[in-house]
Amino acid sequence: MNRVTPALALCTVLVAALPAQAAGRPAPTVSYGTKAPYAPRQNPRAYEKAPAGFTPVFTENVSRHGSRSATDGEDADLVLGLWDEADAAGRLTGRGAEFGPKVRALRAAMAKIGYGNLSARGRQEIQDTAVRMADRLPSLFTSIAAKGEKIDVVSSGQGRAVDSANLYAGALADTDPALRPLVGATRTDKDLLYFHKAAGGAAYRDYIANDQRLAGTLRSIADQPKTHAAARGVLLRLFESAFVDRLAAADQVAAAQAVYNLYAIAPAMGGESPDGRGWGMERYIARPDAAWFGYLSDAEDFYEKGPGFSDSDITYRMAGVLLDDFFERVEAKKAGTSTLGAELRFTHAEEIIPLAALMGLPGSTEPAAPGVPYTYENNPWRGADVAPLGSNIQWDVFSKGDRYLVRMLYNEKETAFKASCTPIRKGSGFYDLNELEHCFGRS
Repeated sequence: MNRVTPALALCTVLVAALPAQAAGRPAPTVSYGTKAPYAPRQNPRAYEKAPAGFTPVFTENVSRHGSRSATDGEDADLVLGLWDEADAAGRLTGRGAEFGPKVRALRAAMAKIGYGNLSARGRQEIQDTAVRMADRLPSLFTSIAAKGEKIDVVSSGQGRAVDSANLYAGALADTDPALRPLVGATRTDKDLLYFHKAAGGAAYRDYIANDQRLAGTLRSIADQPKTHAAARGVLLRLFESAFVDRLAAADQVAAAQAVYNLYAIAPAMGGESPDGRGWGMERYIARPDAAWFGYLSDAEDFYEKGPGFSDSDITYRMAGVLLDDFFERVEAKKAGTSTLGAELRFTHAEEIIPLAALMGLPGSTEPAAPGVPYTYENNPWRGADVAPLGSNIQWDVFSKGDRYLVRMLYNEKETAFKASCTPIRKGSGFYDLNELEHCFGRS
């Protein structure tokens, strides 16, 4: 099972290329926010071995769908509308002249696969992640096949999550034909995996729609001189100054934001480019300007989905339903009431980000104090780290007699549970299930 696909090799390169993202460091020079394509975060040969006598008996995960196209064509339409005007007036720069045809081709590629649907890269990301799961736990899946245990597959019901679920399950089954009849048909659970739009998210939706502190904070972050300077910088790469000068300040920002959004989605669509090697959108936006608009995108996600304000848990409290499900599956396995060997869940950034905050995962432990806006300098939260496309959280369960241990992987990196949880020994990634139940207040 120890295979290395071309996409896996590419992911390894991407990990090394990701910018440093920690509080106190300079802002990243490249920022795709939560549109960053997926890359596993740990060398598969570096995982800690389970303690002597412990064998894997269950695994479960929750994964964001893979890389996708933009959810609509509005950004491309806005940019091309301006480009056509500038072209007719003879006001394009040299780079600008190249940009319009490239955007038209990107828009056509997204429309062809369907707005919001998985790209070729996204499909490969998901399949490779499934193969790596099988490679990490060969004895578990051999045991599942031998015992005839079931593999449950569940999604939010949204197209790209359903497709990701089916691709993942199919790739996992391909690693051992004996697994195929054990993989259940993908079912839908909106309350569990689309909770921000389900009944449990009603208070959250009211917060997004009506909270004046949220609106004021995001407005103050976005409406800074640096935003207007960055917007002008973006547009001057494409259009002559006389053309840019006639646009209102708000229109300049909207247009530059659209250019950034196309830049950010382009890596996810690399497989659909004419030569299959990418769109080269970095040529049309300077790195400091891309970093600034990436920060604005991160700030919005931080306050709307992540740790948010230090005096409120409204953005992540609703993720409790998903955390409860993780515990309940392990507890049922220990109690002998479950016939499952694996539980596979597929969802969206709107669920991964609040779950990371609720669990206190790295990068999601620091909310912002009221009156002190989130910045890259004062907070380690980065969308590209917390919930890139294809991001995932996995619990592997090991047993020895009646003792059960849990290991967590976050984007395939061994990750400690929150600080109040004590591992079986200092520095270990394995935790006694009883300890986790205690430190998460379940017992």
